[in-house]
Amino acid sequence: MGLFSGKVAASSVSDEKRKAGVSFKAYQDLKSAVHRDLLSKVDLEKIASMRDVRIRGQVFSVIQDLVAALDTPMSAPERERLARGVLDEVFGLGPLEPLLQDSTISDILVNTHKAVYVERAGLLEETSVMFKDDAHLMHIIDKIVSAVGRRVDESSPMVDARLLDGSRVNVIIPPLSVDGPILSIRRFGHVPMSADDLVLNRTLTAPMLDILKGAVRARLSMVISGGTGAGKTTFLNVLSGFISDKERIVTIEDSAELQLKQRHVVRLECRPPNVEGKGGVKQRQLLINSLRMRPDRIVVGEVRGEEALDMLQAMNTGHDGSLTTVHANSPRDAISRMETMSLMANLNLPEKAIRQQIASAITIVVQLSRMSDGTRRVTHLSEITGMDEEVVSMQDIFLFEKQGIGPNGRVLGQFLSTGIRPKFAEKLKASGIQLPANMFEHPVNI
Repeated sequence: MGLFSGKVAASSVSDEKRKAGVSFKAYQDLKSAVHRDLLSKVDLEKIASMRDVRIRGQVFSVIQDLVAALDTPMSAPERERLARGVLDEVFGLGPLEPLLQDSTISDILVNTHKAVYVERAGLLEETSVMFKDDAHLMHIIDKIVSAVGRRVDESSPMVDARLLDGSRVNVIIPPLSVDGPILSIRRFGHVPMSADDLVLNRTLTAPMLDILKGAVRARLSMVISGGTGAGKTTFLNVLSGFISDKERIVTIEDSAELQLKQRHVVRLECRPPNVEGKGGVKQRQLLINSLRMRPDRIVVGEVRGEEALDMLQAMNTGHDGSLTTVHANSPRDAISRMETMSLMANLNLPEKAIRQQIASAITIVVQLSRMSDGTRRVTHLSEITGMDEEVVSMQDIFLFEKQGIGPNGRVLGQFLSTGIRPKFAEKLKASGIQLPANMFEHPVNI
């Protein structure tokens, strides 16, 4: 059989559903029936993986004819919605396709087949999207994970994957998720956020951005700290844009998300173990290997384990100017986490030695927070100044001071300079980057 087989006559689907009105169940049944009837007209196995717009258009015409042949009472918009729904099942991710086409959505959270939430502008909201049942949701999940050579079943009930647009996917299914399959999609904008966007969104002020831009160009190593959804990866993307095109950059990520625009970028990604528990490649292995690849800069998407020690050693042995992120609630917590993760390497190093590595390797810690109104702010721009006996010493350069909530729920506050001129200002000056003296004096209300 070819891709298409003959004309579309009156469909057998029309004999299956003769109900007045289209409820959710009736809609799902109609969609399944149209899909079954489509199988007799089109070789879906051959076309499902095709990206040809013409093939998609031809299939859509067949679907529209099948829907038009239904004698179930439906309005024109309902018939169009049904036809689109079947098309999305064939070529896309079914009910999720309209959400994936919405550029304002940053997260899609499927809490079993009955509830789908999205995040817009930092705030969660429930949608009307539902799947027919858990089997329908599992079909979509299998579509996602099989596309990247993964599988999910009872023997391997957790999996990370990636969509074609780079969106990060996490799946967890029963027996680990009690109520049914759970699917989480973290999306990334097709147009990466720029430094000007961060200032415009009041994530930080222009003087703070100038300092960070100068710090990247002067090869000062930096850690971006924050909680889940605080915008760490987005911020890291922006800062990495200030790295010179003349440098060789190696990126290391658990799941590839960074979108560096420089020409000379080598991207490395971890690999999970197979079903036998073999073949996995961790960040630490990639980091150690990257040192043999003559990198000028190493950018680690997120340190979360023993690779923290290797990252510190790399920063201390000629790979200054490297960047990474860490999950932590404050700059001091970020230092503590780096210390704890370094101890996971089991090299029996004393805590003081690790702290000395941190103090000499890292110059700046940028703390990001997501506010109650969904906005992201740089709450601390802090400098690591060295060791004070056995403690890593730090000083805040800029702070965000929260002052309350406005009548529309907006978080009110101001960015404040602590009045301290950072010690690294001399390093910036030596690199030809001058900082105005008054940039550390004035608070900025927002």
